[in-house]
Amino acid sequence: MKILKINPENLRESRGAIEEAIGVIKRGGVIVFPTDTVYGLGADATNEGAVKKIFKIKQRPEDKPVPLLISDLEMAKKLSYFDKKTEEILLSVWPGSITVLLQAKGGILPWLITAGRQTIGLRIPDYKIAHFLAVKCGVPLVATSANMSGKPASNKISEVIAQFEKASYKPDLILDAGDLKHSEPSTVLDLSKGKPIISRVGLVNKKKLFDIIGV
Repeated sequence: MKILKINPENLRESRGAIEEAIGVIKRGGVIVFPTDTVYGLGADATNEGAVKKIFKIKQRPEDKPVPLLISDLEMAKKLSYFDKKTEEILLSVWPGSITVLLQAKGGILPWLITAGRQTIGLRIPDYKIAHFLAVKCGVPLVATSANMSGKPASNKISEVIAQFEKASYKPDLILDAGDLKHSEPSTVLDLSKGKPIISRVGLVNKKKLFDIIGV
């Protein structure tokens, strides 16, 4: 488990570490990386072996789906179905700390991503490094919180490292950006049935979210 320090405000200064992280992802490995919410475990969502590694590292039950980080709206269109009205909502909440549940297109990603459900959770992050990784890898990234299943997500790098140091399965690389600003996960907005439903209140509260989408 390699740990590389990065400056989240300066991609150029952190170029070497970020390029190494991209290489790990492209080889089917797993990284820990900072986001606009908490630290996340990241891997290529199109690589079944990499997705399985995430589940082993987190000791996550296979019936629990995982959210994905994507680079842009076009990637969302490749992975899910949505109409023009929903697209307008997506453009109002992305990039940002809101994961949106949409109707999943079948036969594209490993079963573990959706756990056999008809929906998929997608998000375009509002954080330089996380978005840069999604763009440069050119694939959707698994982006579940960097913690063991059942334990709280964390924005503190020392807590993240401590959890995985003693684990049987470890991430290949940790990008250490220090302690992050926020300590809450993303808010989850379900648009899979048309009408907006908040499935989980996270960093963005209910009032703020409904103000954003005009409900």
